[in-house]
Amino acid sequence: MTWLGDVLADLADGAPQADLAERTIGLHQRRRRIAWSLAVVATAGAVAVTLVGVTAGVRDMVMYHPAAPGSVVDLPARGVGPLSYAYQTYCAPSEGVAPRDCRSGEWRLVTRGGTTYHLPQALRGLDAYIGEGLLASPLAITRDGGKIAYYSSDAGTFQVRDLASGQVTTAPSRVPQQWLGSIAHLLLSDDGRFLAFTKNPALTDPAMLIDMRERMVRPLPNGWNPIGLSPDGDVITLAQYAPKARLKTLTRLWTTSTAGNGTTVDFTRHYLFSPLSPDGRTIVTLENRSTDADPCRSSLMARADPVTGRPRATIAASSVLLRGDALSLRSWLNDDELLVLVDAGATCRTRRAPDVDEPADTSPPRDPPYRTITGYALNVHTGATRIYASYQAQGLFDLVLPGPGGAI
Repeated sequence: MTWLGDVLADLADGAPQADLAERTIGLHQRRRRIAWSLAVVATAGAVAVTLVGVTAGVRDMVMYHPAAPGSVVDLPARGVGPLSYAYQTYCAPSEGVAPRDCRSGEWRLVTRGGTTYHLPQALRGLDAYIGEGLLASPLAITRDGGKIAYYSSDAGTFQVRDLASGQVTTAPSRVPQQWLGSIAHLLLSDDGRFLAFTKNPALTDPAMLIDMRERMVRPLPNGWNPIGLSPDGDVITLAQYAPKARLKTLTRLWTTSTAGNGTTVDFTRHYLFSPLSPDGRTIVTLENRSTDADPCRSSLMARADPVTGRPRATIAASSVLLRGDALSLRSWLNDDELLVLVDAGATCRTRRAPDVDEPADTSPPRDPPYRTITGYALNVHTGATRIYASYQAQGLFDLVLPGPGGAI
């Protein structure tokens, strides 16, 4: 175990409480990205996923319905098939209804066959929407959907679970809950061996890369989002979107004791980033050009070099995929197609400042309503787009899909 593995346990009991102001700033950034207050969609509670394979329109539809009301059960010890996605539930939506047997802040797992499970093994996140507090509960799914990583409150650290065999591997060092921050990120390697953890706000608590097989831990810079990891765990790609867009590549992670051997690229404009492509050579960038005066202005999408950030080619994507404030660049479906999530409930309109005499809203805070999130498969070479899936969820960032996520 590296030096970090030794100091984690020593620091755990005396870990400082995270500064509330800094966490509030992090939450504000997240809420700006979610933009759920613009949504005016009331939908039924339970999540359904629709998989289709057409370029324009929806035909030959195959619907995977969720479990019947009241029949969602806890994740069994073993024998669970590959996951399609996971989503976090909050139970006081401002419109519509919550899923039956809703448990606030808990993750639900949905298999490719449509079976839904509660995940009580994972820490429940606090509901910041209604002022319950600021505590993230991160989750990651391997690219094949067969393994998950989460924070276990019982173990006091992260665990990786093989859904089919039921084997659970616990991280070698404790991670106090205070270290999770208000926005936490996990990246799980395809084989489940390596787990990267970072969070926002950065604070002084360590981020880390964990070798779950060899029981080793090494530090990572905080305040970044892991978007790519080489199969041997030796090279990691990190991204930031706020306060400015940045990319960082760290190499020789297990042969040095510092966070050196890296390159950092700063962007002068606001970008979102996709995960690293399966071959490790490409990211997709989305330049968000919307402003308060012109919130409907189209964004620019391009393929870029992940180390230098230099664009290689513009992607002629459909206009529906160029709304930077209402989409998220997510998992790679194959070598050519990237999954792009679009929040169909967000409206494009000029933001209006409240009138001076407008009475303050004294109603109790509520959670976002459940609304439609549509997934599009985008060919990053041709720009061809097909509808891949649609979900009912409370926002883009309450959904976790297999594989590394983008800078969200």
